[in-house]
Amino acid sequence: MKLNRIYTWLRHPGESLSQRVVRAGFWAFALRITSRLFGLARTIVLARLLAPNDFGLYGIALLSLSALETFSQTGLNQALIQKKGDTKPYLDTAWTVQVIRGFVLAAILVVGAPLVGSFFAEPRAVLLVRVLGAGVLLKSLQNIGVVYFRKDLEFHKQFIYEFSGTFADLAVAIPAAFILRSVWALVFGLLAGNLVRMVVSYFIHSYRPHLGFNREQFKELFSFGRWILGSSILVFLVTQGDDILVGKLLGVAALGFYQLAYRISNMPATEITHVISQVTFPAYSKLQDTVSKLRNAYLKVLQLTAFISIPLAGLIFILAPDFTKIFLGEKWMPMVPAMQILVLAGLIRSIMATTGPIFEAVGKPGIATRLQVVRLIVLGASIYPLISVWGILGASVSVFLGNLVSTIGFISAVLKVTSCKRREWAKMIAFPLIAELFMALSMFALKVANTTIGIQTFFILAGVGISTYLSATYLLDRFANYGIKVLIKEGLR
Repeated sequence: MKLNRIYTWLRHPGESLSQRVVRAGFWAFALRITSRLFGLARTIVLARLLAPNDFGLYGIALLSLSALETFSQTGLNQALIQKKGDTKPYLDTAWTVQVIRGFVLAAILVVGAPLVGSFFAEPRAVLLVRVLGAGVLLKSLQNIGVVYFRKDLEFHKQFIYEFSGTFADLAVAIPAAFILRSVWALVFGLLAGNLVRMVVSYFIHSYRPHLGFNREQFKELFSFGRWILGSSILVFLVTQGDDILVGKLLGVAALGFYQLAYRISNMPATEITHVISQVTFPAYSKLQDTVSKLRNAYLKVLQLTAFISIPLAGLIFILAPDFTKIFLGEKWMPMVPAMQILVLAGLIRSIMATTGPIFEAVGKPGIATRLQVVRLIVLGASIYPLISVWGILGASVSVFLGNLVSTIGFISAVLKVTSCKRREWAKMIAFPLIAELFMALSMFALKVANTTIGIQTFFILAGVGISTYLSATYLLDRFANYGIKVLIKEGLR
């Protein structure tokens, strides 16, 4: 009976919005944590079997794919989530645009692949780019009805939909790596993931889209989506521009080092920001007319984000050399300094990401777009000279500076939009930083006492760090009115 009640709680959201957000957050975090554990296992195995050159080649193919997808972003899905009232009449128009876009992008990848190979001076990337065009087609054919998983906060369905593709990717990529020992293992894994998600999308949602286009509906949705397009382009330039320059200036092997360093170091930020945007955007949209409730919801999200992301970033920063040597192998050690700088950039990004859904929910996505311009300017002005001097470490420093400067603007804007006081905001960040300081001191002391670190010592270090952080947090909560205990209890209720 108890298990049945728990399942009912997880599967059927209650009438209260806060309860629905908590349940949605549970499923969203469960999805990302499960996916990342699978993804981490996949990365460790593939890093052992494949060379940095293989990851670099795959990175080049993904860059071309990401560029096309970003510059043709319509923002229609976000518009459907933000829109009040019945959105079902708009679904066929949105799906038709999605399918047409997919076929056009696939054709461009097939025809333009030689240009990609020429730009990076890497002819082996041409066929990879063309094959990834099939992945775009599969993605475009997915059921548009899955947008309701986010709109209605039904993240138990989103979990099944997303995880099916993650599992398929893992199930195909690892055996293929053992057999082929080449970059094609990564490509086949991606294609398998997209195929399975496409099939599952029709099993898990009852809506059946049809080709049909309504010009007025498209104009209405795109009036909101154009800001998403602008922001997406800028985000691509600031998140992928460094990859393009590293690949162009330093070569495929350096790109392989840099992309794996970014992926591991930014794992907490990426997962947290993904969950934040999925859960909070539809929730904030329902609170957009009440500033006080919107402010309180934002502060709670910020508090939880800082509580989780700060210690995770600290763990990665401190354990990066040991993790790389033990799990990935000596051949990946050149990426460690870049990984440590990138984890700091990722921490800042996770804090910045709490603001974006606020701007979208109140119908002001242009704020984020303009601030991404600032981020791009800082990155563009600093990255070339820093790469020229320090290689991939210079690229990491440039990313950190861009995130830091733009985050100041994001924070100022969200304080204004939510009428939040600076002291309230600072409190959410200060306490976990203090607890993190104690965590770092305990881990460094233990590292000094152990000159040789193996797998057992690695996990002891991580355990000591987490225990110290939680103990310091408990004391701050009890004697300094941190409030995290109350927040967690509210969530559990």
